[in-house]
Amino acid sequence: MAAESTAHLRAVPAAVEAPSLVGANGMRAPSRRGAPRSLTEVIVELGLCSRERVLEAIQVAGGGNTTADRVLLERGWISPEGVAIATAERHGLDYVDLSVFNVDMAAAQLVSSQVAKRHEALPIATVGDHALLVAMADPANVHAVDDIAILTGYQIRVAVTTHEDIANVITRFAGVGDVVADPSGDRGGGVEAAVVELHETADDAPVVRLVHQLVGQAVEQGASDLHLTPDAEELRVRFRVDGVLRDVATVPRRVAAGVVSRMKIMAELDIAERRVPQDGRVGLTVDGHRVDLRVVTVPTVRGEGVVMRILDKQAVVMDLGELGMAEAELARFRRCYTLSHGAVLVTGPTGSGKSTTLYAALANVNTPDKHIITIEDPVEYEIDGITQIQVNARAGLQFSTGLRAIVRADPDVIMVGEIRDRETAQVAIEAALTGHLVLSTLHTNDAATSITRLIEMGIEPFLVASALDCVVAQRLVRVLCPHCKRRVILPMATLREYGYSAAYDVEGYEPVGCKHCGGSGYRGRTGIYEVMTISPEMRALALERRSSDEILEMAVLQGMHRLKDDGLDKVKQGRTSMAEIARVVNAGSEHE
Repeated sequence: MAAESTAHLRAVPAAVEAPSLVGANGMRAPSRRGAPRSLTEVIVELGLCSRERVLEAIQVAGGGNTTADRVLLERGWISPEGVAIATAERHGLDYVDLSVFNVDMAAAQLVSSQVAKRHEALPIATVGDHALLVAMADPANVHAVDDIAILTGYQIRVAVTTHEDIANVITRFAGVGDVVADPSGDRGGGVEAAVVELHETADDAPVVRLVHQLVGQAVEQGASDLHLTPDAEELRVRFRVDGVLRDVATVPRRVAAGVVSRMKIMAELDIAERRVPQDGRVGLTVDGHRVDLRVVTVPTVRGEGVVMRILDKQAVVMDLGELGMAEAELARFRRCYTLSHGAVLVTGPTGSGKSTTLYAALANVNTPDKHIITIEDPVEYEIDGITQIQVNARAGLQFSTGLRAIVRADPDVIMVGEIRDRETAQVAIEAALTGHLVLSTLHTNDAATSITRLIEMGIEPFLVASALDCVVAQRLVRVLCPHCKRRVILPMATLREYGYSAAYDVEGYEPVGCKHCGGSGYRGRTGIYEVMTISPEMRALALERRSSDEILEMAVLQGMHRLKDDGLDKVKQGRTSMAEIARVVNAGSEHE
């Protein structure tokens, strides 16, 4: 490109990072339209690069076969996002950050991946009833705009994005379509037949692709659950990522029934039955690795909804050292689950990672000289060398009946998925007293309450006191994004509001939000724990049927680190925020 005129360039304040110009939804509207300007002029006006560096880039570009913006990129003086923002501003168009923007998967289905790759353009949302928002790397490509308009029958509204972002999204949407039934799964044959049947008509094929892409995108984002909830006009799609539900897309009402039916066929459910809940399971291969889906249908007044629990075998952590347990607590826990007999309980609400902790403990004791049997509902992850039994209520196999059979099968270690009733608790406690190591979960808010809960279930206090060796209470908290977390000082008054006896201010961090974490400020999760080993003094309190408050007080006196204390430690370490600890633990309302 010939050297550009430099008369229009003027001094500007210090350069501004491109992400600060973009809204929380990933969109940026142009500040003005019309009045054609050069790209370098816009770059300087927006403060994306200094005037001096732009002048130097123009001079370098004038002497070779390149452009000023390419020189700025090569020298690292401007980011690709900055160039895309300036390009959008120059043409009077919106800029879209596709790492933040929630792409409407139904809109993306309107063109093939081949067309999207050829034009570096992809529909990302519908605008009203007659227009499509199309993300493009080159907004001057009028042939691409015309081609997509003809293919879709919509009017086209262009938004500018980077070459890298559009390539990543197109690859993701093409790649996650590679979702196939796993022949090794327990429902493989039925699913394959369903796929063939649904592909018999052209109208149904897009529904199949859409479902596969929803599942693939959920796996790619590390979601634990996929929710399809019917609203008045559409099917709302949400992923639970790091324990929090996020809106990701909407499915038009006209194809909602087909999407739900496709999911029911995959799980071998009755597609004609819409009045009662159903549940099933299917094994899939997504991008080359195996995932299991637990599918539950929910009839509502607005139609049928679906919830899929995603069990990604490659995502589960089997190493206790990676779960976030502090060294002292980990050492106490390890001493107990390596005993030859006794009961070890892990407590917490649904979704707090109890099963993962037990699996990690089992992985440590899984040696050839031990016979380990588990009974679970369901068997979430299969482990080599361990005998795992699935609860089957229809066949009469419950936790209690299965556990009685397990005790007669000469086990060394028994894992019970959950103690739900008196009978299961009784058999588990008796097994712990007769030479077996028993690991199980219980739904209580803290470790101390588990003792009183077992007694309330009808287990004799002397049995509880004799059998129980350790109780671990836990929660999962989101980890602050390392790219955008911000240092803050937590005043004593704030800490006291959260239930801490603070004598000084504490340094911590808070979430901000960036493209790396999808604007949430968090990325990933870790555990916070309290590990209560049962001492002679606690056994005496249990025998006397003392309250959980008294047991808790004794445990703290003997060195137990409470959930909220472990949470505060992780706040000081910069791993999570005080707001997250308050959300998960509700520290201010716990026992003082």
